[in-house]
Formats: sequence, C-alpha cells, structure tokens
Amino acid sequence: MSGKTLVVYLMAGPETPALAAAAVDGGADIVEIGIPFSDPLADGPVIRRAAEKALAQGMRTKKCLACVEEARALVDVPIVPMTYASILEAYGWGRFTADAETAGATSLIVADLPAGERPELRRVQLVAPTSTDARLRLAAEQTDGWLYLVTVTGTTGARESTSSQLPGLVERVRCVTDASLYAGFGISTPEHAHETAALVDGVVVGSRAVEVAEDGPDALREYVASLRAVL
Repeated sequence: MSGKTLVVYLMAGPETPALAAAAVDGGADIVEIGIPFSDPLADGPVIRRAAEKALAQGMRTKKCLACVEEARALVDVPIVPMTYASILEAYGWGRFTADAETAGATSLIVADLPAGERPELRRVQLVAPTSTDARLRLAAEQTDGWLYLVTVTGTTGARESTSSQLPGLVERVRCVTDASLYAGFGISTPEHAHETAALVDGVVVGSRAVEVAEDGPDALREYVASLRAVL
C-alpha cells in the first residue's frame, strides 16, 4: 500500500501559504486551495465557516489567486484551486484559467460543474455513488490527471467511519478507466485514510485539515504527518 497520494485541502486566506508549506512538510503530495463562495453546496459546516471567515477577510477571487501564487513560491507540489461555476462565470472563464496558470496552479476543481459542460476547461472531474455509468465514463475521459471520488452522497465533513458506498463506486469506475482514483469527503483520521487507501490510489482530506489548520502550521504539519505515516 506504499506510495498512496495524500491531498490536503485548505481554504484560501492570509495564512494559507504558510499552512500549505507546513502540509507539504508533513507529507502532502498535492495541496487543494478552496476559493470561498457564499453558497457552497458541496461543503459541510467546517468548510462553510472557513469560507465565511475568508470572505470576511476580503478573500475575493483575485486575492485567492495571489494566495495560490504565494503558496507556489513556498512549495513545489501540485496546487489545485477548488471553486464553483458562478465564481468563474463572474470572473471570466478564460481569464480565470489564464490567471490561475500564471499563479502556479496545476489544475482546477469546479465542484458544481458536471462532466460534459465546458469540456474545454481542463479540470479534475468529480464522481459520486449516484453517478451513472455513462457519467463515470465521460468524467474519466475528460478528467485532468486523476478522478475525484466523492465517497458519500452529501456534503463534506468528518464522519465516524468510512463510506460503505466507496467499494462499489471504485469497482464501477475501475471498469471504465485506468486513471488514478483519489477519494475524499468524510476522511478525517489516520484509520479512515488507511482504510480508504486500501481501495484507491490516494485520499483527500478537507474538513479536518481546515479545523486543525486553525491551530497553526505546526499543528497541521503534525496532523498531515500522522496521515502520511499510514499511507
């Protein structure tokens, strides 16, 4: 089970570049940076609160891209902004893609943009247990580098146990693609990460990482290291 990829999500904010560096020091292979949105449909209470805080700090799209650029100066792993379609609509689709690339972003996740829409926009596609086989196939064809498996039907957030829906989803996706599969939503403990990594190529940790990050870079580094140790 060696060599599993660890993706750590952080909300864009003034302290995020230092947190990104700490996450990478702890063993993160990819850093996902959330662009705060006032109506984040996929996000649970922890990330919603983090988004509200970031917006209160004045973190608008341009500032978030500057945050990506500052993080890029400190880390050499892939950085993937995670956002929503209406933010890109407001900023300008092409303009965002160009500015994100200039800032050092490696790819992009648009949580509410289904596969097949705006196929010209290079991004990591998300699939869920509710996705049809046709949707899985389309997402796999269009995804950028890896496929993001949403392990549960619902919002992000730490849960007591790993998803019982994941094994079936992995089996269905493996039938249609050889792409790397990273699973997220609800993974918060080293035990969760270990169990999930037995099924997929990597794990994404969001809500719990955002919570720990509130205690600063050292706490985050230690937490990420605890996940890395079981992967």
